[in-house]
Amino acid sequence: MSNSERAMQLLEAVPDYKIEYVIAYLQGVTAGDEILEKIPNEETVEAMQELENGGGTVFEGSAHDFISAMLES
Repeated sequence: MSNSERAMQLLEAVPDYKIEYVIAYLQGVTAGDEILEKIPNEETVEAMQELENGGGTVFEGSAHDFISAMLES
């Protein structure tokens, strides 16, 4: 039996009044991936530094305007 199958078997045995504890634990265990996705990559950090130093291009308006400008260049 795989670990996933064992976990599912145990989950089925958890009474309804305790399931919220299991859900909270699982959310905590998987939260790390979401946090890593929010850390900017090297290219983004460089672009932010360029803007802070007065360089780069700042777009104002909607995402549609941004995409249109990118396609025109």
